[in-house]
Amino acid sequence: MTRSLVFLIDDDEDVRDALALLLKTMGLDVEAYADAASFLARPSPERFGCVVTDVRMAGMSGLHLLERLQADASGLPVVVITGHGDVAACRRALRGGAVDFLTKPIDEHALLEAIDAGLARGQGDLGRNRERDDAARALSVLSQREREIIGLIAQGLATKEIARALDLSPRTVEKHRAGIATKLGTTSVADMVRLVLATA
Repeated sequence: MTRSLVFLIDDDEDVRDALALLLKTMGLDVEAYADAASFLARPSPERFGCVVTDVRMAGMSGLHLLERLQADASGLPVVVITGHGDVAACRRALRGGAVDFLTKPIDEHALLEAIDAGLARGQGDLGRNRERDDAARALSVLSQREREIIGLIAQGLATKEIARALDLSPRTVEKHRAGIATKLGTTSVADMVRLVLATA
């Protein structure tokens, strides 16, 4: 069974080493970095993981790293840790999408729970992103007219209503619907609607 991966970022070497050892004893694989720039410069990992980052670091802060990862839509969950737990930083981290905001000295059970929650959230996000990409790829084979029609189908319009909306005959709409079903390999209206909603 593949162990979970944690990207640990802290510019305090003693803290970094201690946390890395703690996480490894919890059964996690750890990649440790002294600063955010080193983490961002790493080769793209083949494995998904959870970021654990300190707030105050030389160069890019942990909060700026969190915002950068959110802006890049990396899908990596982030747990923020700090030795200076002020309310403003906590609020900024949580509003920025952090899984949790923990103060040092770190409670190991709280840290493990935060990492587990982050990994669960991240895997869910990856699944949704994969579903959206698959749906967009499937819909890309449709013509512009077929996309218009499937969009109206997803809104719940019947054939006659679609025909009126697009100034087409009901028979033409039915032909397009059949063509859409063939191209997408769908067997029901529900399947069509599911594809459209996945890309919304």
